[in-house]
Amino acid sequence: MADSARPRKVADRIKVIAAETIEYRIKDERLGFVTITDVRVTGDLQQASIFYTVFGSEAEREATAEALADNKGRIRSAIGKGLGIRLTPSIEFIPDALPEGAAHLEELIAEAKRRDEEVAAAAARAAYAGEPDPYRKPEDDDDDENEGLVPDDRPVGDGPADAVNDPEPDDDGRQRG
Repeated sequence: MADSARPRKVADRIKVIAAETIEYRIKDERLGFVTITDVRVTGDLQQASIFYTVFGSEAEREATAEALADNKGRIRSAIGKGLGIRLTPSIEFIPDALPEGAAHLEELIAEAKRRDEEVAAAAARAAYAGEPDPYRKPEDDDDDENEGLVPDDRPVGDGPADAVNDPEPDDDGRQRG
């Protein structure tokens, strides 16, 4: 199994070199505001895919793509000098779909928020179909029958249970029980 650390390090280095080369060395008026977002290198270090985004309109994106294609040799030469490895990988520039994907996600989130607000407004106007509290509750009119009962439903003052609950002391001060 190949070591994945080396292609990752080479990809990170290519990302830095390509960004510096595009920003400082390439003097092409067609280049817009370019950002290198990612670089992927094959395991044998022979091919590198450079992902980029351009801030601006669709025309500026197309002009930047043409400028990058025209200056691919200069950028590859700078990468070869900066890497210092035996073989310089061939490069290809791929426009990154990240901004369009992010814009689409933002639209979906805004739509979900709008629908949540509609549901909350509908819930605020909603009324119960039947009674507000559909559960039956015991009636309180049989309080007369429960008077005189202790918590465990025994009548007060009947038989031996009362002696246990309320012991009386004997003549000598001891309690019977």
